[in-house]
Amino acid sequence: MKRVWQECIECRSVYDADAVRYRCDCGGLLEVSIDIESLGDISWERFRSRRFNVWRYIELLPFEDHEHAVSLEEGGTPLYKADRLAEWLGAKNVYIKYEGMNPTGSFKDRGMCVGITKALKLGARGVACASTGNTAASLAAYSAKAGIPCIVVVPKEVVALGKLFQALLYGAKVVRLHGTFDEALSLVWKASEEVGVYLLNSINPWRLEGQKTVAFETVDQLGRVPRYVVLPVGNCGNIAAAWKGFKEMEMAGLINEKPSMVGIQSEGASPFVDLVKEGLETLRPVETPKTVASAIRIGRPVNWKKALLAVKESGGLVAKVSDAEIIQAQRMLASLEGIGVEPAAAASVAGVKKLIESGDIDADETIVCVCTGSMLKDPNPELIKGLEPTEIVPELGLVRDLLASLLSR
Repeated sequence: MKRVWQECIECRSVYDADAVRYRCDCGGLLEVSIDIESLGDISWERFRSRRFNVWRYIELLPFEDHEHAVSLEEGGTPLYKADRLAEWLGAKNVYIKYEGMNPTGSFKDRGMCVGITKALKLGARGVACASTGNTAASLAAYSAKAGIPCIVVVPKEVVALGKLFQALLYGAKVVRLHGTFDEALSLVWKASEEVGVYLLNSINPWRLEGQKTVAFETVDQLGRVPRYVVLPVGNCGNIAAAWKGFKEMEMAGLINEKPSMVGIQSEGASPFVDLVKEGLETLRPVETPKTVASAIRIGRPVNWKKALLAVKESGGLVAKVSDAEIIQAQRMLASLEGIGVEPAAAASVAGVKKLIESGDIDADETIVCVCTGSMLKDPNPELIKGLEPTEIVPELGLVRDLLASLLSR
């Protein structure tokens, strides 16, 4: 029998796996713990005998089996070798783990399938989240699949239309708050505890259990552990989840080394990078975060302590990039490799370029950039300035000249 419990990352207090709580009594963050020794025989051969999705790695997930899993075939996303992009970055071996191929177009689906499965196991009558967009879309889809009522609260001014449309179409009750994401999360968190609705933001440790599978898949596909794993950082859950995945693989004897975790934020929303760079003991929030990368436009990330452990334990790095650098990286990834990502997802690529140029990343090593969401998530007209279509009248000569110009490049 698999042993699973919840444990505080600070005071190490232990709670039952079915206790509905989001923090320890001491105020610390909780994580789901699995007794690796209780798992029995696990191997890559056993994993690879199954379908390539999140549930391939059921032994390392906090359930006995996936018979009752709420799934839309999430995970199993491509790992592209990006040689032309690598040349632009000045690197040798760059891979893109493209999370935009998940069912709702972002990495959030990895965590939401586990979170909703847990919600049903607990008998939750409703679920809720605050979101900058991707979490709302994902929760709406998985609650629809599970047949459980869902409410999402989003900041009115900053949610991309594509993400808002998803949440509405999937049937969620969508509320637009005249305030920031951080205000939305604070209010939804308090209200959910008072009413008894199950909160599925990344403060919920079960969400991160699904997100850690990006680490399993990266090693599964690459056949080895990369030197660097680079992720955009918003609420700080994903980098912590990936690191937890690498640690658990090592404990299970599946790998014998771990990567350095690299976290990238936008200059206009960089409280975590500032914390690390300045050696602060506690987070200094950004009250009004501003960036074109809406998915990481978060000024008070709740999982910063988990992310800090990930960076410190892995000997990792952090960097912040400008909106201009994010947009440039987004365009280069698309035009050189045919991989279209939203601005937040391109932050990982922009960060690699900056860290290679500064000499902080060894350009000869293997680098995996996790690109967290599809380009169709955030079709902001501002992002295509200078890329507008050429307009012509219907004349053969004009079309012929355009086609001929392709051959003269």
